[in-house]
Amino acid sequence: MQDSTPSADTTLASMLPKVERQRLHDTVVGHLRNFIVEGVLKAGTKLNERELCETLGISRTPLREALKVLAAEGLIDISPNRGATVASLSATEIRDTFELMSGLEAFSGELACERMTAVELAELKALHYAMLACRAQDDLSGYYDCNRQIHDRINQAARNSALRQTYLAVNRRLQALRFRSNFQKTKWDSAIHDHDEMLIALEARDGKRLAAILRQHLLDKRDAVLHMLAAEADAAPVTSEF
Repeated sequence: MQDSTPSADTTLASMLPKVERQRLHDTVVGHLRNFIVEGVLKAGTKLNERELCETLGISRTPLREALKVLAAEGLIDISPNRGATVASLSATEIRDTFELMSGLEAFSGELACERMTAVELAELKALHYAMLACRAQDDLSGYYDCNRQIHDRINQAARNSALRQTYLAVNRRLQALRFRSNFQKTKWDSAIHDHDEMLIALEARDGKRLAAILRQHLLDKRDAVLHMLAAEADAAPVTSEF
């Protein structure tokens, strides 16, 4: 599979038009969130406010407001001395957070099988087929958007407000890693298979089965991400200090 992520020399400005003033706040937050999720702004990257303002065609005030939102979501860290930096998770934090997410998704699936309406199920199936079309075109960005919506709608269909708020808070921290978990073709195809099985379980209203699929689906993503990060660390050049 060809890597669908932007190359290192791709400028942020080339990826989007100048931000319109209408709904400025939400638009800026959305663009920056997507940059982080899709790896344009990688974990540990120090954010250059001047560059971001020029790219988005905005002043520093709306940018800083957007950065505060992303900091509250756990996507960036803001330090009085260092400014804003894209947040990074340790291997232990990644493992723990994916394990928590696997339980949240499993519970969402179990409740969704009881509470999802026929209309919601039909909409979910349409998203599933759109996701398959993106996979056929090696469109990782489009695939991930459909994938994210599917998981989100299963959670919404659970109709549990406490679960919903916890799910959103935890999932925000994992979005960039969930996106990267499909970089390898075998992992991507395995995820597709899982989604096929999810749909079958939903149509059968088999909550226990869907819960088991979702739990393992998230644990497989955990393993894929940890393996990928370990491989990257092994491949990184070793520097010596004299």
